[in-house]
Amino acid sequence: MDDLNRDSVEEFKNKKKIPLVLVLDNVRSLNNVGSVFRTADSFMVEKVYLCGITGTPPHRDIEKTALGATESVDWEHVPDTLELVKQLRAQGYKVGSVEQAENSLKLNEFIPEANQHYALVLGNEVFGVEQEVINHSDFVLEIPQYGTKHSLNISVATGVVVWDFLSKSMS
Repeated sequence: MDDLNRDSVEEFKNKKKIPLVLVLDNVRSLNNVGSVFRTADSFMVEKVYLCGITGTPPHRDIEKTALGATESVDWEHVPDTLELVKQLRAQGYKVGSVEQAENSLKLNEFIPEANQHYALVLGNEVFGVEQEVINHSDFVLEIPQYGTKHSLNISVATGVVVWDFLSKSMS
């Protein structure tokens, strides 16, 4: 770590984060949860909310991919995703569900507003984001895809949307 000039966990926690929280809606795979933590650490995300059946640290399958990011990234388990979305909106967050849905906004067309905090909801590996959560979101973001599968693993989708958010927020 010293050779890489990385921050300690304490230094990381004290740094200013990007105005983004991630909400995992009933994510089944503990490896995916760990990967989201690692992405959140890499790109300075404020917090990760683990909702419903989403697994929580400490768990060896989460740590296997998180590589310690569960210690650096703030997180909280919330039983009900929809209730959390309502709370976040009441706190001034703009909530976006990352999903393939009617009237979605293509990720490449999304421009984050300056000084606005965002929450991005990522869904279950099979069923995606719950429809009620989508209905209570301010917008739906869709990652354009051109192959035959038309879906990405949640950990990959998280990396794509968070990097896009960060790069657009910094420009």
